[in-house]
Amino acid sequence: MSVTLDTNVLVYASNAADRWHQPALAVVERLAAGPEIAYVFWSVLLGYLRIVTHAAILPRPLSAVEAMANIEALIDRPHIRVAGEGPGFWEAFKASADVHIRGNEVPDAHLVALMLQHGVHRIHTRDRGFRRFDGIAVLELTEMPVHG
Repeated sequence: MSVTLDTNVLVYASNAADRWHQPALAVVERLAAGPEIAYVFWSVLLGYLRIVTHAAILPRPLSAVEAMANIEALIDRPHIRVAGEGPGFWEAFKASADVHIRGNEVPDAHLVALMLQHGVHRIHTRDRGFRRFDGIAVLELTEMPVHG
């Protein structure tokens, strides 16, 4: 069964100042190493690019060149599948989204529709909101113990 990750995992993996950096980096490195097939959706990659280059969001934002290099290092792996909306996406979106979906729930419903359209049922994320969608297993990051 294929797996994907949410934008927040990529952001944490790039932000060494965040308390979730190490567990997120471990997930990204494991997926990058393979051999498990992993999907990364364009909406996630572009969200990552938007967030990690934004000075108002990160204390030490990446340059666009650095962020794009991170994306390329991931998507150039032979077992990483990059995907987006295909034929029938709107029907998949409507089927996965509650008729009352709105506001900040829309991007999650978008990602879930992409997942289901591509046969992906597991997601690494810190966003517990994904639990409300049927057919999706949420693989939450867990904090690594601090030694000292």
